[in-house]
Amino acid sequence: MSAFMRTTLLAATLTAIAGCGGGGSNNSLDQNVRPDYVKGSIVSTTYDGTTNDLLTGGLGKSGLAGACPAPATPGSPTVAELRTIAICNNYKALVDVAANGGYGTLYGPNVDASGSVTTGEGKIAGEEHLTYADDGTGRQNVTLMVQIPTTFSTANPCIVTATSSGSRGVYGAIGTAGEWGLKHGCAVAYTDKGSGNGAHDLVADAVNLIQGQRTPAATAGTAAQFNANLSAADLAAFNAAFPNRWAFKHAHSQQNPEKDWGRDTLRAVEFAFYMLNQKFGNSVAGGVFKTITPGNTIVIASSVSNGGGAAIQAAEQDVNGLIDGVAVGEPQVQMNPPAGLTIRRGTTTVATFGKSLYDYFTYANLFEPCASLATAAVGANSAGLAGITTPPAAFATNRCAALVAKGLVTGATPTDQGNDALAKMLAYGWEQDSIPFMASHYSLAVLAVTKTYAETYAKASVKDNLCGYSFAPTVAAGTVTTLSANAASLIFSTGNGVPPTSGINIVNNNSVGGALVDVLSVSPSTGKQDLNYDGAQCLRDLLTNAAGATLRASIEAVKVNGNLRGKPTVIVHGRSDTLIPINHTSRPYYALNKTAESASQLSYYEITNAQHFDAFIDNAAAPGYDSRLVPLHRYFIQAMDLMYGHLKNGTALPPSQVVRTTPRGGTAGAAPAITAANVPPISATPTAANTITFSGNTLTIPE
Repeated sequence: MSAFMRTTLLAATLTAIAGCGGGGSNNSLDQNVRPDYVKGSIVSTTYDGTTNDLLTGGLGKSGLAGACPAPATPGSPTVAELRTIAICNNYKALVDVAANGGYGTLYGPNVDASGSVTTGEGKIAGEEHLTYADDGTGRQNVTLMVQIPTTFSTANPCIVTATSSGSRGVYGAIGTAGEWGLKHGCAVAYTDKGSGNGAHDLVADAVNLIQGQRTPAATAGTAAQFNANLSAADLAAFNAAFPNRWAFKHAHSQQNPEKDWGRDTLRAVEFAFYMLNQKFGNSVAGGVFKTITPGNTIVIASSVSNGGGAAIQAAEQDVNGLIDGVAVGEPQVQMNPPAGLTIRRGTTTVATFGKSLYDYFTYANLFEPCASLATAAVGANSAGLAGITTPPAAFATNRCAALVAKGLVTGATPTDQGNDALAKMLAYGWEQDSIPFMASHYSLAVLAVTKTYAETYAKASVKDNLCGYSFAPTVAAGTVTTLSANAASLIFSTGNGVPPTSGINIVNNNSVGGALVDVLSVSPSTGKQDLNYDGAQCLRDLLTNAAGATLRASIEAVKVNGNLRGKPTVIVHGRSDTLIPINHTSRPYYALNKTAESASQLSYYEITNAQHFDAFIDNAAAPGYDSRLVPLHRYFIQAMDLMYGHLKNGTALPPSQVVRTTPRGGTAGAAPAITAANVPPISATPTAANTITFSGNTLTIPE
């Protein structure tokens, strides 16, 4: 008898007992009990799949490919409008929605669970349930959400986790794990993992509620998604000294939420089981009894980037057996690699690996601007965000000069200095494959992540202005201004949780002449526009100086141990990943797991010509991504398919391997359409030349 039949029989028996008036003592282990960390109300909404839906917010495949909608009344969006705009922005942030990149043919809402292209819009009907997980103080308020599609089958129940990537809100994995799960009729368990897009407008003292409504902080109380938790006196003093600043949850919650990402992912699964049983459980006098349980439900922990790291954390912490398997893309994981580990790519030994995120980000934040002048980096990318995708050459030259003055790089000319800076980055764990994308990554992401993680690990308050940085809207000349009422009202839907976002930028409070947007600021120690060398060095110094003690303890608290408790696991990661380099994440984690588990079931697939931001591929701000790269999302889908087939049908997972793709080529910014030939599948039987091996404490990755 199957686990599902046993559970159903038990529930039916309890129903019969209750109907006869017998017993009266229901078994609490089988009763559907609301989790004790769900302190507030549960907001439930049903979507018909026509006028609105779970996956696309009513926009459908075509709508997601276009510009995200604006509210009917600027400055006063409705809850429904906030949700649709949030889904649109989060979907497009993770997936390339250009037809030439594969949207609508290789993936997308209209591509069904079997991979067939349909003529529909891919809207999915069902229920959506939102709540907070908290300790009762309102200081955590981790958003949990479960989507239950109308195609969910009690005969074949499944749950997929979709923990948000980056610092995004609860819809931050809807285009990756969310879409896969909904298409397969699974309930999807989302969480913003306590680091989601919570913003506090300090001058207006306004915050957002769980559905995004902008509300005075005093009115919101403990229902605020995030409050910077300043006393009235501190808030007034800060606003007087630093007007028009904003606080963000990931940076300023003072709780180091990353240490709890695994817990939050497991709670999302528990909340999904609770809501499923509220819907499908057997109602008995005195309560509802479970019919959907871990024993009869396939549960896949999934997501990408930070969400992928959270899934791995959850699997390692899963003492109650909630998770059956793991399938993640480009996971952000931190660890202490096994002692004596050697990693080789082909015949070349990797010099540096397994560094913490804060270590390699502060290193990049120092050296990447100078490295943009290296011979190998010339012409990689050009104009883009605010006219700047690569660091302006004059500013990069000044950064090189500052590094030379400190003895950190050498060289007679800026080009020589850039070559030395690039050599240092390659020696510190970046792959050669990353070189074309370093400069644009610096301008678009590196400082944003470095500053945010400095504050979150240091448990800094917004009033601390750590290393002289703050968040504020700015004008074109770089000075601080106020954010428009319309932009402020939409921050829940347009923000990614890590400024620059939604008109809010990174400001150098210490700039010569007064606070200025960081990229244009002048460093006091050099008197030059050098992309705030002083701030970059300050952030780096926190790794070793006395002021960084809390930061270093927080980093230790987030490290994983490599023990996946025997769960079958698939990791896909792009070899060209410039943001979360494979030598600091997936490669050493694979080795750590093989060391920690004698019966490891982890398969690792390294994809050539793939990197971290699929949304950059056909973005005009980053010409050359389209001609050089393929979407990693294509392989995330395959990883999910492989894991589901393994758990449902016992199909063997392919061995670890390098998957060799073919870029689209053509003219940068106008690459031809992708075809299936560009993205060959993960092989069930890879050749020896493509097989990844681990033996004698040496991880060998084929060249």
